[in-house]
Amino acid sequence: KKRKFEMGRQAALCKLGSKRVRPVRCRGGNLKYRALRVDAGNFSWGSENCAKKVRILDVVYNATSNELVRTKTLTKNTIVQIDAHPFQQFYAKRYGVELGKKKQGEKKGKDGKEAKESKEAEEPEKKSRHVVFKLRARAAKQKLD
Repeated sequence: KKRKFEMGRQAALCKLGSKRVRPVRCRGGNLKYRALRVDAGNFSWGSENCAKKVRILDVVYNATSNELVRTKTLTKNTIVQIDAHPFQQFYAKRYGVELGKKKQGEKKGKDGKEAKESKEAEEPEKKSRHVVFKLRARAAKQKLD
């Protein structure tokens, strides 16, 4: 005879979309929370020892099936594209380096005036001597992967 405690349930097949979570009653009257749709997750940057809650933009690859990519289904080991802005903010605060921005020399305006105006708009932020030395020490050990 089959027992209630041996019961399994259908896979949730969590999709990408606005957050939709349902409670599921389980043994002992406890509740588990089944995610049906999710738009954000907790992702970590291993080498920087940093974890942030970020928005999931798209499902890029799933080794199980291309159908899971097409339907934007989130499973374990799915490769997703995320919004990296929180990680960029962390890196800028920690190392004083803004990721994903072109350097002054690389940026070319149509005429000389535009380049001068942009330089005036971007004045370097004032930092105390202590913070400058701290950032310099971190920059010496910094290795971007």
